[in-house]
Amino acid sequence: MTTVQLQTPVATRKFWSGMTLFCLALLLAPIVASQLGGNYWVRVIDFALLYIMLALGLNIVVGYTGLLDMGFIAFYAVGAYLAALLASPHLLEVFPILAVWFPDGLHTSYLLIIPLAALVAAVCGIVLGAPTLKLRGDYLAIVTLGFGEIIRILMRNLDRPVNITNGAKGITGVDTLNLFGLKFSGVYHWFGVKVPALWLW
Repeated sequence: MTTVQLQTPVATRKFWSGMTLFCLALLLAPIVASQLGGNYWVRVIDFALLYIMLALGLNIVVGYTGLLDMGFIAFYAVGAYLAALLASPHLLEVFPILAVWFPDGLHTSYLLIIPLAALVAAVCGIVLGAPTLKLRGDYLAIVTLGFGEIIRILMRNLDRPVNITNGAKGITGVDTLNLFGLKFSGVYHWFGVKVPALWLW
């Protein structure tokens, strides 16, 4: 007979009070950082949160499944390049035929880009994982490390003969994030408080 332990009200209250404090700290972090050190520290916090998300994803692969994946960042790169291509005028410059279909430019919404990027990264994971499912330990680490290097070199050299990724210079002119009409650029004034868009990130 199995017994199910339910969370006590005290544990539930502790969890929600902790989550509330964490969310408040996240909301106040850009304000405090910009007052103490300017926008530089706000960008540092943004990058730290980005790397925390990557570490959480790596923790699922390495921590929970025990698979040593050294090329985890390659999936991030594939999704990021797809997002940059779909939210910038770069593809229209490379393939003028697209300008006929998209006369106002290729400005895809991030609400569509994020699932598409996740799907493309998942397909790359399946393509890499299918032939290497039986590998474990160091062998899996070597294969995934090789995949990470292949993606890095491919993206850096995909500027000729057709300029897809713009090489080492990268893709420029990527649209700013726009969620439900809220643009993550410019300066907002809410309730008499000046809110730079950098804080929204």
